[in-house]
Amino acid sequence: MSEQGIGPRVLDSTGQDSAGNDSARHASAGPASAGQDPARQALLDVRHEVAKAVVGQDATVTGLLIALLSQGHVLLEGVPGVAKTLLVRALSAALSLDTKRVQFTPDLMPGDVTGSLVYDSHTSEFSFREGPVFTNLLLADEINRTPPKTQASLLEAMEERQVSVDGAARPLPAPFLVAATQNPVEYEGTYPLPEAQLDRFLLKLTMPLPERRDEMEVIRRHAAGFDPRDLAAAGVRAVAGAADLERARQAVATVAVEPEIIGYIVDLVRATRSAPSFQLGVSPRGATALLNTSRAWAWLSGRSYVTPDDVKALALPCLRHRVALQPEAQMDGVRVDDVLGSILASVPVPR
Repeated sequence: MSEQGIGPRVLDSTGQDSAGNDSARHASAGPASAGQDPARQALLDVRHEVAKAVVGQDATVTGLLIALLSQGHVLLEGVPGVAKTLLVRALSAALSLDTKRVQFTPDLMPGDVTGSLVYDSHTSEFSFREGPVFTNLLLADEINRTPPKTQASLLEAMEERQVSVDGAARPLPAPFLVAATQNPVEYEGTYPLPEAQLDRFLLKLTMPLPERRDEMEVIRRHAAGFDPRDLAAAGVRAVAGAADLERARQAVATVAVEPEIIGYIVDLVRATRSAPSFQLGVSPRGATALLNTSRAWAWLSGRSYVTPDDVKALALPCLRHRVALQPEAQMDGVRVDDVLGSILASVPVPR
């Protein structure tokens, strides 16, 4: 397996080769993880529960778990019908967390997301009515179909984990994760997310159309009576909760990162700023995101230290939405992932 391809095959579902599947199996069946840490085992069990409802998206589930461990948010990109909504609902059921969905449209107002003050005629006072953002897992469906003003209403919630209305800050529930979706092929009537908001997303994960065998399994389940609206009937049960996530976060914080690994992360990020194909490179926030997610992936893999392979596994999901191609590179059909792959292949790996 080429080094530059480790990231998407492990965490991006862009490939279904044996190397990527083996990496996922090692994370769940490695000797370091078997029965030694209840929090880790509980989170690994979550992937098994979600698979009862969603076929062939183990990498995306892993990415969402890493985002929860790193207290970040995820941008999901995929065509309609690849089970983005079902995946988030199944994940929330397996984690016993509350989830809400908002369909972003051109006429959606900020208050429709965050909540607003409502006048009570009985008390002659204004009271705050919470919006759907007050949840654990918020599915922001087709976020690029709503105007920038409404998109911006999520910025405070994502960064500060609170909503300010009428000068009062109202904290959001913990844990809190925004899973925002966008269609990669239909851009008519959309409002592309600005760089400042894209940088707030910890990971950008792509959900491709399933392989033939996975699609056959999807159809087989529906033929057998599977109802995506009834996860309990599909056997999805809660195997972890907020307490497990908190214990896991504390454990992730103890994962060791050697100075050589920190230098490797910095070299990768700095290389994006000098790449001829990029007009915008990765910011220091991106470097911090790559560090945090690499630690979470190392912990899920049953190790107490970060390796260069952990960094490579998260490089594409962590960095692809934080860079911008030069106009001439776009005209030549250059892909962001290809440029990042070249950087991963050229930056010296610490030994």
